[in-house]
Amino acid sequence: MDHPVSPLEQALHAARALVLADLVAREVAEADVVSLVEESVVRRRWWVEQWPDGVEFLAGLVAQDVQDALLERYGRWPLCPVCGTGDPHALEIEPELGPDPHWVCHQAGVKVAAVGSLGGAFGTSVS
Repeated sequence: MDHPVSPLEQALHAARALVLADLVAREVAEADVVSLVEESVVRRRWWVEQWPDGVEFLAGLVAQDVQDALLERYGRWPLCPVCGTGDPHALEIEPELGPDPHWVCHQAGVKVAAVGSLGGAFGTSVS
């Protein structure tokens, strides 16, 4: 007997998968880091239950949550692959609260990759 997966659960699973793909691409998907993703998903489940219209913002919010948690524990992530000189800096999520989130470099003024697609961006941009 199949139980249909709700749109909320589908969105949460998609957000988790996208952020995990970026963590794997940057080789930081250790167990403690994956736990940060799970903690964010739990918090965001509650958040979107309170504001159902925010379901399309989940991927960007989970990515921001994980980025913030990593900064507190380990340092900046993900580092920009575009700027080869100067101080290392992290990419940022744009839009901060909106659909179709991307990792962007504000110093170079470019979109680097969609959330979930850092593997391709880093694979082709870093020598």
